[in-house]
Amino acid sequence: MVTLEPLRAEHADALLAFERENRAYFARTVPDRGDAFFTATGFAARLQALLDEQHARVCRFHVVLGEDGELIGRVNLMDLVDGSAELGYRVGEQAAGRGVATAAVAQVCRLAATDYGLTSLTAVTTLDNPASMRVLTRNGFTQVENTTVDGRPGLRYVRRNLASTPPAPPVIAG
Repeated sequence: MVTLEPLRAEHADALLAFERENRAYFARTVPDRGDAFFTATGFAARLQALLDEQHARVCRFHVVLGEDGELIGRVNLMDLVDGSAELGYRVGEQAAGRGVATAAVAQVCRLAATDYGLTSLTAVTTLDNPASMRVLTRNGFTQVENTTVDGRPGLRYVRRNLASTPPAPPVIAG
């Protein structure tokens, strides 16, 4: 079981530790955030900018907490405009492969519809990130086009009608 909480200033220490601990792991499939992000000063400035965007209701940022309350991921809705937003998420290496991202994305889809008034979400992933593709598909997203993500080949997905329940993921035997 995972819990989503809106990002708050109180998450700063745990979030910076999470980002530092998983930097190399994330860099395998998503662009690195750069050295400045991982300094205490750089991170504090970035966190404050995110909180300001959230306060302005331009974006909605969430932390994903595990069963023991530890920070194990992030899931975000960026650029809320006209009932739509872009979804982004990351789960730490220690929690990967356990359904955490699928559960967190399902929760944020419900929040997007019920609390934020959104009707559709988009997401992108690189072609070399099949786990992310599975998370999106399991949550009712449909591939809509090829794209590039920081110069790497990728796919764009969309989920419309957030109020509906996505189809159950296929059962994979084996």
